[in-house]
Formats: sequence, structure tokens, C-alpha cells
Amino acid sequence: MTTTQTRPAPASPERPARRGLAARISLGKVFAPVPSEFLLISSTAVLLTGFGLVMVLAATSATATAAGQEPYEAMLKQLVFASIGLPVMFIVSRFPLAFWKKAAWPLLLAAVVFQLLVFTPLGVEAYGNRNWIEIAGLQAQPSEFLKLALALWVGLILLRKQTNLGVWHHVFIPVIPVSVAVIATVLAGHDLGTVIILVLVVLGALFFSGVKLRLFILPAILGAVMLAVFAITSPNRVARIMSFLDQRCVDYFDSCYQPLHGIWALAGGGIFGRGLGNSREKYDWLPAAPNDYIFAIVGEELGLIGCAVVLALFALFAVGAFHVIRKTDDPFVRVVAGAITVWIVGQALINIGVVLRVFPVLGVPLPFMSQGGTSLLSGLIACGVLLSFARTLPVKRSAQPVRSPRRVASR
Repeated sequence: MTTTQTRPAPASPERPARRGLAARISLGKVFAPVPSEFLLISSTAVLLTGFGLVMVLAATSATATAAGQEPYEAMLKQLVFASIGLPVMFIVSRFPLAFWKKAAWPLLLAAVVFQLLVFTPLGVEAYGNRNWIEIAGLQAQPSEFLKLALALWVGLILLRKQTNLGVWHHVFIPVIPVSVAVIATVLAGHDLGTVIILVLVVLGALFFSGVKLRLFILPAILGAVMLAVFAITSPNRVARIMSFLDQRCVDYFDSCYQPLHGIWALAGGGIFGRGLGNSREKYDWLPAAPNDYIFAIVGEELGLIGCAVVLALFALFAVGAFHVIRKTDDPFVRVVAGAITVWIVGQALINIGVVLRVFPVLGVPLPFMSQGGTSLLSGLIACGVLLSFARTLPVKRSAQPVRSPRRVASR
């Protein structure tokens, strides 16, 4: 007896046959597993940002109340930028690697044009530095975006010269002339702290590109000489350096005022701190408490334990970033990720070193934590680039149990 097998009817044009399968594939891409480096970098960035919001509130509530303002005003402004920056970080993490290679030149040009706005009527000068612009009552620091744009551009140029990195003129041209021109736009505004970070970005990119040591030393010496000349030509910076070298710091009411109060804040916190919100230095004794000296407020209110937590979070961030650098096979990813890591981790170490009086006062904020919307936004976007690179790494899948073959029933 023969049976007739009927074929399924073709799907009608109004109802595609594989819509359910397509939906499952689409959701699979959205919820695809990510490498552990992605989770490590993103979680530490989120934790540091949240920690920073709490400390900005703790550092500004007293002075805001004394000035007749709402105690939450500074924190709410920072929260707005965090609410924008964190989603943007995860959106940027979805961008493909090819996008960053194509966008390197346009982003650098746009960042330079944005930086040049500080020399227009929109520019604002503060503490001898002209590095801000003000539009409709909102201030921004364009040089913060130069850091990421310069890292991407140097990474692209060194990628194209990958086979010629042993020849000095291929390494230096056009990397050094263009980098010096970009840094000069910040140098003209007398912002030494940002100039130091930009120099570190370029040196970090050269180091992770695999340039020979003898070729790497020359740009390092050039950068050091440029920074030294820039420092000694400013009386204000000379005073900061001299007060840093003077361990007694007798000029209390001038250049020593803020460094001494930063040290006193850390000393007053001890091991366990005075308690969250109980800082004494934030009562207008420490002028830059929510900005460059927020680490001092952390030490005073949360003690050595709080400072250790901050250092541990930055260390975990560095571990995740260095794993991306080590595991990638793409020279562009290695160079740009190295430059971003040197920027964020190096800037954090410089800021903490200034508070501890290891370095003279440089005006460098603590990434993710210091008050400042532009700095927070640029740092989170840079993290998004690192997360985009982390997505290109292979994901280790757990071994599936071996199933025994099914027995085929005999007819």
C-alpha cells in the first residue's frame, strides 16, 4: 500500500514563511554573548560614574546651600550628562570597526574646528586658561574631544604605515607634525594639563604600534622639552612648580593654599573617613573640591578604604583594556585602545598624584568622577570605542556535552 506525501503549500505573499525565524535571528544578534573584557570595561565605567555623582553631590551641597541655591543643582547637571553619556557609550559600542577607520579623519577635523571656537567671542577664559566656550549659558571644553579624535587618527595613520614602522620618516610624518599642530590649538589657550594628556595619547599610540625604542624615544624627548618650555614661560606655572618643590610650602595664602588643604582632607579622613557628607574641607576651604580635588573629598569622607575602592576600579578598567590590546589581531585596535587606555588611566594617576602632592597642580580632572559634563561625556564615548573593539574579540563558549547518537529504528 502506497501513501501519498503532500508537500506544504507555499507561503502567501502576505505572510512570509520565515518571519518567526528571522525574529529569532535578530534577537540573537542583540543578545549575543560578549567577551569578559566588554563586561569589565563597561561595569567599571558605570560604577565610577555613579560613584562620581555621589561625590559631586557630597562636595557641592554645602557651598550651594550657602549661596542660596538648591543643594542638588550641581549633581543634577552632572546627572544629565551621565544620562546622555551612558546610553551613548552602549550605542557607540555597536559601531563596526570599519566605521572608526573611515571616521578618523572627519572626527579629527571636526574636533579641531570645535577647539578653535575658544578663540572666537564664544570663548571663555578662567584661571589664565582660554579653553572653554559658552553657548546659551552652557559651558563646554572642546579639547576633551580632541583626545579621542587624535587617538583614532594616529591609529589609522600607523595602520597604513604598518610595514614601514622601522623607518623614522614613515613614523614621524605625518604623525608628529599633525599632532603638534593639533596640540598647538590647546597650547595657545595655555591649558598645560590637557596638553600633557594629548602628548601621552600620541606617545601611547606610538608605543603600542610596535615602533622601535630608538624611534619612540625621540618623540618622548620632544614632548618633554615642549612641556618644559611651556611651563617655565608662565609665571603662574613656575609658582606652582616652586611650591611643589618646597616641602614646607610656606606660601599658604597663594600657591600652597589648595595643595595643603587637599593633603589635610586626606589626613582628616584616616582609614574609615568622617562619613559620607561630613567633609570639612568642602565648606569652601578647598576651592576645586568637586573638580580636580574630588579625590581629596573621597579620602576625607570615605577614608583610605574609599580611596582604595577608586584605585581598584581604575585598575580593573586597565585590566579589561589591556586584555583588548593583548588579544586583538588588528593593529588599528591595538594602537587606538592603547592610546585611550593611556589617556584615561594616565589622567587618573596624574590627578591622584596632584592630590597626593606627587605632581604639581596641573588642572587635570579625575575621569568619570570629577564635575564637568564635557569630560564625562568624552570619557564615556571613549569607553564606547573600547567596547566596540572588545566586541571584535572571540568569545569563549562553554563546552557542550556530547550526546550519544540516536538509534535509527528499522523499518
